[in-house]
Amino acid sequence: MNLLARSLAVSLISFASLSFTAQAQTAQQGNPNFKPQVGQAGKDVIWVPTPDSLVNRMLRMAQTTEKDFVVDLGSGDGKINIAAARDFKARGLGIEYNPDMVAVSRRMAREAGVDKMVEFRQGDIFKTEFFDATVVTMYLLPQLNLRLRPILLDRMKPGTRLVAHAFTMGDWEPDETSVVENRYGYLWIVPANASGNWRVNVAERAVGNFTMDLNQTYQRVSGNARLNADIEANLIDPELRGDQFKFALRAVDGRVLTYTGTVAGNRITGTVTGNGLNSTFTAERSGAPRQIHSGTDANSRAMNN
Repeated sequence: MNLLARSLAVSLISFASLSFTAQAQTAQQGNPNFKPQVGQAGKDVIWVPTPDSLVNRMLRMAQTTEKDFVVDLGSGDGKINIAAARDFKARGLGIEYNPDMVAVSRRMAREAGVDKMVEFRQGDIFKTEFFDATVVTMYLLPQLNLRLRPILLDRMKPGTRLVAHAFTMGDWEPDETSVVENRYGYLWIVPANASGNWRVNVAERAVGNFTMDLNQTYQRVSGNARLNADIEANLIDPELRGDQFKFALRAVDGRVLTYTGTVAGNRITGTVTGNGLNSTFTAERSGAPRQIHSGTDANSRAMNN
């Protein structure tokens, strides 16, 4: 091979190598000029954007503020994170499997002037950690919600707000439902695990200490208290919202007192009020808490295997 031919061959190889590298980088980083099409196929779902009116309602259901970190699972074109940053001043992260959609999201965030507040990351929602979120948004299929359910319940901090478009989480009933332009939005608040046996100590000695056994399914709590050797009574209207636990109980002397406390691991601290009383209480759990959810159903177990 003469010098000219050798030089031409080297140039062609170099051009091909550069072209391949550029194509690989484009595939990895995505194309910001990509034009999303409603109904286009994704990893596990097709892309259908959530209407702006429902996006706003979902973020309001979650009581989003500038103190929040909003994570959108399957963020598509990024509109939820962009709206959270633009309208509620909330920081955010969008996790999206399609790199072209990630590139479009970044471009739209720049155009909206919120690119310093939100990040869009290419990734699999089941392989990406997002446990520092205070608000989680999603528009996924029911079987994906069921796969996420134990992760959200077991790994997210109590009080984390979850909002979803269209699809629920099986037998985990939402705390709130809204309908906007015939589209459904659902809110769940991740509950603390308050189940198990507790020893309650009240600062006001006249009230008396007692034990209580709590059963819990998701955010629904029921239970009984043992006031002394002779008296057992059910908790009246127990309510758990995040890590805030409230119930009433009729004391030995007949007064109905209200207990309001914060669940933190194996301890509850709070106040006791009613009938002129204003005191404090602490509760310590003996033994391990019980499982508060049913796990995943048969379909989601099959998907995980």
